[in-house]
Amino acid sequence: MELFLQPERQMTTDARRDGSDDPGMTQPRALLVPPRQAGHYHCVTRCVRRAWLCGHDPLTGLDHSARKETIEARILALGNIFSIGVYSYAVMSNDLHVVLSLLPDNANQWLPEEVVERWLRLFPSRKKQRIQERRAAMLVDPDRIAECRERLSNLSWFMRCLNEHLAKTFNEADKCTGRFWEGRFKCQALLSEKSLLAPMAYVDLNPIRARIAQNVTGSKHTSVKQRSDAIANNRDLAEMTIKPLAGFIASSFPKLTEAEYIELVDWTGRQWHPNKPGKSADTEPPALRRLGLDPTHWTHKVKGVGSAYWRVIGTVEEILDKAVQMKQKWVKGIKFARWLEQKLG
Repeated sequence: MELFLQPERQMTTDARRDGSDDPGMTQPRALLVPPRQAGHYHCVTRCVRRAWLCGHDPLTGLDHSARKETIEARILALGNIFSIGVYSYAVMSNDLHVVLSLLPDNANQWLPEEVVERWLRLFPSRKKQRIQERRAAMLVDPDRIAECRERLSNLSWFMRCLNEHLAKTFNEADKCTGRFWEGRFKCQALLSEKSLLAPMAYVDLNPIRARIAQNVTGSKHTSVKQRSDAIANNRDLAEMTIKPLAGFIASSFPKLTEAEYIELVDWTGRQWHPNKPGKSADTEPPALRRLGLDPTHWTHKVKGVGSAYWRVIGTVEEILDKAVQMKQKWVKGIKFARWLEQKLG
């Protein structure tokens, strides 16, 4: 199957208009996601009307669960084209989550030939002759190469190439037209590498939180499940430092192994279900102690990703600095971050 079936034409609303994802706000997205800058983000896309278009729909009785594999494959394929690192994802019945790092410095090091090859993988032509013609035309056009290089490290372009392709594919299967996804994707800026870990765990725990999985090994269509399966097939991976499932590694991500991360996610999920058999609050994962994380602080922070924070996640100081950059006096999450620091240490 071709990676991207829709011809390269004009940009969609997602990539053209940098509107804010806050309800009622018109603040440019560029203030939250500065162009040409490295950063870490948690992105969420929901099906239109939050219908279960990627799972078993209780209203229509139709089962679209097979689409989840297509979505997983698309996320990982794009991760190997764009200048990003895909650290975590979860594909649910009515939404999808992805935690990633934007790394434009890597794109800046690509030779023109590599930029062109990546772009042609993203927007392929059906005819081999046409591919050769496009390649030759791009290689003699420095402005075009510069434009493609920038787009390949742009968050809106990544989400566009994810959402548009999936919407077109699924609408064709349903023989219908119209929106598949609910407006723009939602985005949280993770203000440092240290802020990556809690959103990763939050995303991987989606099936457990929704009560459709009992543990991480049963959490289908998540990154933690993929990590777990990889270790089951090759035990040597358990002691390797955690890395993105696709793409490039962030420079200073907290040092923990693949096995430690899986254990941490599993333990965190058990803390959310006090009556669940097997809960062991007194046996903290070694990763918590080694990373200097208080267990209560950690579990509250993971929970807060989806409710207490809004557009940014970080320490009080980081959030205040980001508010200044965004030309705002206040950003939701400051009070929660201050409570975490003052009450839980």
